[in-house]
Amino acid sequence: MIRTALNEWLTSFAPNPAAPPWRERGRRCGGALIGIASTGVATHLIFGAAGDIPLLVAPMGASAVLLFGASDSPLAQPWSILGGNFVSALVGVACAQCIASPVAAASVAVALAICAMFLCRCVHPPSGAVALTAVLGGPAVHALGFHFVLAPIAFQSFALLSAALAFHALTGHRYPRAAFGPTPQAAAAPLAALSQHPLEPSDFPQKSFEQLTCEEIMSIGCPAVPATMGARAAHEMFRRHGASTLPVVDALDRVVGVVTHHALGDLAPAPGIERFWNTLRRAVLRESARVEETVEAVMAAGVHAVHRATPLAHLVPIFIEHAYHDIPVMDDARRLVGVVKHSDMIRWLHHHAGTAQATAAVA
Repeated sequence: MIRTALNEWLTSFAPNPAAPPWRERGRRCGGALIGIASTGVATHLIFGAAGDIPLLVAPMGASAVLLFGASDSPLAQPWSILGGNFVSALVGVACAQCIASPVAAASVAVALAICAMFLCRCVHPPSGAVALTAVLGGPAVHALGFHFVLAPIAFQSFALLSAALAFHALTGHRYPRAAFGPTPQAAAAPLAALSQHPLEPSDFPQKSFEQLTCEEIMSIGCPAVPATMGARAAHEMFRRHGASTLPVVDALDRVVGVVTHHALGDLAPAPGIERFWNTLRRAVLRESARVEETVEAVMAAGVHAVHRATPLAHLVPIFIEHAYHDIPVMDDARRLVGVVKHSDMIRWLHHHAGTAQATAAVA
């Protein structure tokens, strides 16, 4: 028991395996390069002659990680960076002027900055560093006083955000993300409802197969099975949704595997004499009964879940080699955001072939 808990705890330190494709990684790194460079250049052009405004403050590097590397995060949205950096700079300058001890001023500044961000609903982790910079930035920062809030903090935050908005728009990435998306309960729509509203041909993006990403064709609102769900409840969920395969998620809604209706057959409540022997076996093997009765015992842990930015063409060998009907799609935090259905890919290929034939006939 202790060994299992220790293994689970140590496993939580493992790096996140859900990384975007290399092309997407390059896009995000290039965006950070452009964002920081344009912010520094803008600061130099506007305030360079003054000489007392830092060309770049360190927290902007952390903000760039969020705005370009994790732009889907609620912490990377426009109001988060603008509001978070602004209120944290205000708090930091006030603490630096009112508290003589640097350590005490820094501690109070970070704590109050977090409180202010919660009140203003603009939590932005790099803003904690903004508050620290206002306290520990040295004589040059202290000499700016409350001017530090406007320049460099507010100016550089706006410049970096402007670069992020332009870059994501030019590279075809949706940013910012809506603050009020569907709730997890609303997202748990049954597969039956999805099948009543399949993608229409007009809904397909006008792109080639190699250009399409999973995010553009995936079905959203798909149900998922918690890893700790019992066999009886899992069977009922399969029956209710009429599915053959469902993704399995942990307590944080991260994809940890898939389970099939066939795999759950061994855990199904057995009739007659089989039920008696199963009850007797569980009574004898008491310590393993909990694991045997959960989805986690029979799920396929090596599932080929993909990132939302994965090119659709990369899914073809997965469908062929593993005979999947649905492939789970994850965001940067490995949370389930949808599934790419085998049928949707076939319908897109059929539509694309029909469009190509029509174009050839006209020509």
